[in-house]
Amino acid sequence: MKRVVVPELLDSDSGTPREVAGSLADLRMFNRRFGGVRAMIALLREVAHERRLNQLDWLDVAGGPGDLAALTQQSLLSLGITLRPVIMDRARSHMNGAHDNVCADALALPFRDQSFDVVSSSLFVHHLEPQELVRFATEGLRVARHAFIINDLIRDRIHLALALAGRPIYRSRITRHDAPASIRRAYTKSEILEIFDPAEIGASRISVNTFYLYRMGVIAWKEEPSTI
Repeated sequence: MKRVVVPELLDSDSGTPREVAGSLADLRMFNRRFGGVRAMIALLREVAHERRLNQLDWLDVAGGPGDLAALTQQSLLSLGITLRPVIMDRARSHMNGAHDNVCADALALPFRDQSFDVVSSSLFVHHLEPQELVRFATEGLRVARHAFIINDLIRDRIHLALALAGRPIYRSRITRHDAPASIRRAYTKSEILEIFDPAEIGASRISVNTFYLYRMGVIAWKEEPSTI
């Protein structure tokens, strides 16, 4: 299945405030029911475990209203890991003020080097073309102390069929357009590995895993800080 870039309506807020709110609610539903939260918990837990951390300063890029951050924070707290999230998004209309919020460009993160333990995004990188993806990863690793994480969709024909079949349950016409569009422009595991050269983006290594339901989790690791 060839990757096809289809413009998404939510990217340009092409809808009424009610339609935008409905689409954000649909995204919340996707993350809760179809693996988004589960994948983020697993990815952050892996970083915390490998780097022996019981708390993480976490920048969630394109985090919207912060629903995924809140659910992930609650789940990891029960496992003894404290998250301190900062939510960044390009549009203030996507935020709800429940967390520390920053409105900025993902390709030019407005933070100093190593400002956060982890920088991540969920359902965002399929909006980027390969050169933009490399730039985002480079920026994420610059700002991160330990790792840069991608939590996103996997392009697949069956996944596309499921998105089309789900149209009757979506709250917003924006979602009815954007859900299949997102899958058509998503990447595969092999494409991500081809795009990312660890040396180019500042990573020591890259790991890629798959999760339920057609979710991809990518961790670009930095060299572990010296304790000397």
